[in-house]
Amino acid sequence: MQIDFIFIIAILIMSVVIHEVSHGYVAYMLGDPTAKLAGRLTLNPMSHIDLLGSIVVPLLMYLSTGFIIGWAKPVPYNPYNLKNQRWGIALVGAAGALSNFLLAIVFGLFIRFGDLLHLPGPFLEIFIIIVVLNILLGVFNLLPVPPLDGSKVFFSLLPYRLLYIQDFLERHWLFFIFIVIFFAWRIIIPVVGALFSLITGLPLTGF
Repeated sequence: MQIDFIFIIAILIMSVVIHEVSHGYVAYMLGDPTAKLAGRLTLNPMSHIDLLGSIVVPLLMYLSTGFIIGWAKPVPYNPYNLKNQRWGIALVGAAGALSNFLLAIVFGLFIRFGDLLHLPGPFLEIFIIIVVLNILLGVFNLLPVPPLDGSKVFFSLLPYRLLYIQDFLERHWLFFIFIVIFFAWRIIIPVVGALFSLITGLPLTGF
């Protein structure tokens, strides 16, 4: 699948921007105006691009592994402003990954019904990249390791007597995120492939 790397980066940037804005909007709906007051409830990439996470890391990952992962500047929010103190943090945390899965489903349906819609090949190639990247972002971010979004969901589900697990993971997050980035792909990629096939009806090849 020969698509210009810069174009892939552009898709990645817009996907992580939508991911971060989703965090901010859910926090806003739950009563926290922090992201809105900071001017972060916008799809303007310039408000969200992180030089390291949006450009440098994706480039290095692509050159070293052939895969692309990245992030935007985290949207700020104040958990103490959330109306739902029990599940608010989990909802805000899950919002980003859910937005990526929603994007994957929408563009995946275009792929599934591409013949009926008479979509030209170049469009299908673009849609495949969008679907794969967004599934990858969604799955990666739901891993229960700080600072990934999945950790917020995981910690919200922990009973009080097991909160020492949260403390342990937060103190050693750098070690665990290193393991995830470099060794978890054997688990992540099959999951991405299965979800891609489920959504599009096609096998994931060339990745």
